[in-house]
Amino acid sequence: MPSSPEKVRVGRERAGADQDKRRKALILVTCCMSLLIVSLDNTVLNVALPSIRAEFDASVTGLQWAIDAYTLVLAVLLMPSGALADRFGRRRVFRVGLVIFTVASLLCSLAPGLGWLIAARALQAVGGSMLNPVAMAIITNTFTDPRERGRAIGIWGGVVGISMAAGPLVGGGLVEMASWRAIFWLNVPVGLVALYLATRHIPESKAARARRFDPVGQLLVALLFGSVAYGIIEGPLHGLASPVVIGSAAIAVLSLGGLLWYEPRRDEPFIDLRFFRSPPFTGAALIAICACASLGGFMFVNTLYLQEVRGFSALEAGLFMLPMALMTLIFAPVSGRLVGGHGPRLPLFVASVCFTLTGLLLALTTSPAGVPIWALLGGFLLFGIGFGTVNSPITDAAVSGMPREQAGVAGALASTSRQVGTAIGVAIIGSVVAQAHLTPTTFATAQRTTYWIITTLGLAILLITTTTTPTRRPTPTSPPQAPAPIEPQHRKPQRP
Repeated sequence: MPSSPEKVRVGRERAGADQDKRRKALILVTCCMSLLIVSLDNTVLNVALPSIRAEFDASVTGLQWAIDAYTLVLAVLLMPSGALADRFGRRRVFRVGLVIFTVASLLCSLAPGLGWLIAARALQAVGGSMLNPVAMAIITNTFTDPRERGRAIGIWGGVVGISMAAGPLVGGGLVEMASWRAIFWLNVPVGLVALYLATRHIPESKAARARRFDPVGQLLVALLFGSVAYGIIEGPLHGLASPVVIGSAAIAVLSLGGLLWYEPRRDEPFIDLRFFRSPPFTGAALIAICACASLGGFMFVNTLYLQEVRGFSALEAGLFMLPMALMTLIFAPVSGRLVGGHGPRLPLFVASVCFTLTGLLLALTTSPAGVPIWALLGGFLLFGIGFGTVNSPITDAAVSGMPREQAGVAGALASTSRQVGTAIGVAIIGSVVAQAHLTPTTFATAQRTTYWIITTLGLAILLITTTTTPTRRPTPTSPPQAPAPIEPQHRKPQRP
């Protein structure tokens, strides 16, 4: 029988372990709440687009900017915010982000016109850029065991499913009972509770050696993303041969060339291009772009179709999206467990098949008479399985491919790829829709083109998975290594 001192020691160890579990659980809950308000905001906004269009007499192009103003600003600021958190403290930046996002949500609800709404959405993105990547860094530094981290990321991905499930229903109900402005009120109580929990339970942490800021690189990335999106969105309105489109293409090419020339010559670049020499890391970024482009376009076109063409209310449209949300909610944690035990290839393969089948099913059944209800519901189910399955392996690959002291940058890279994909999807598919009048006959052609685009993106994910993704995750004894220190190309090697 163990002695009394031994019993005391064992009891203290168990109490300490239980307290550590509770602490980790509260940290995970707080971080997931930040993801909830960001994801919920995007889901709810899609359901409210027809109401915004009616109140402001907005064009399809204006609706595209209501979404892409957020995603583009978010994509540009995610990495600087991650580096800012690594340098000045992750909890501090996380709390500032919660304040900005909550205040900007109130401004969105008070917007007197479409331009004001777009500006408030951009301010939301400033706060949002300080939430998800920083929260991922906090999770990574809290859950250090690979399997434990995989489960935590699975729960994190499940929050997207919760937001997708609650967003269309709650948002549709608020639009029906009040107005589209009420959808932004949801962020206020959640943001305040998350702020309180972050203050109480999240410990402050910083990187051992924070990255330097790179304003030139950041400006080049902003010009690249912004010009590409602007050219795609405004192209149908001005024409492909217009100065607007040609000028946007020229700015994009020059910005990309500037990035490729300037960034390798910095000691600590804004985007370390050498990380993309790793096939798994590059594959994860490309898959994130393809998956989120599919999501952004799929939600955009089907929201307009259900309400503007089929004549459903916002609440009825939300009910149609419920199967997709439930599948995302169910399969996100399943995918996290698969990644933790077997690596990312299997869930990515499942996701690619689901995206491809969704596009094929809906493309082949679309007609001027409309999409059959059974096909529409089947498409939502398949897409939900695919999107729920794809998130965990993307995030895990991005975080595992970066050194732990730069976890903020790792989370930012994963989130940046998602936002870039969403912006591109809304820009491309929204431009296809913008060329069609919102009548059953003309809209059917745009729909069919949209679904073929989603099919192509699903096949692209399958190809990328097959060629870049390892069959199993790296073993815990072989953690990913940080890249070797950069030797700027403009410096001459020193003589011995």
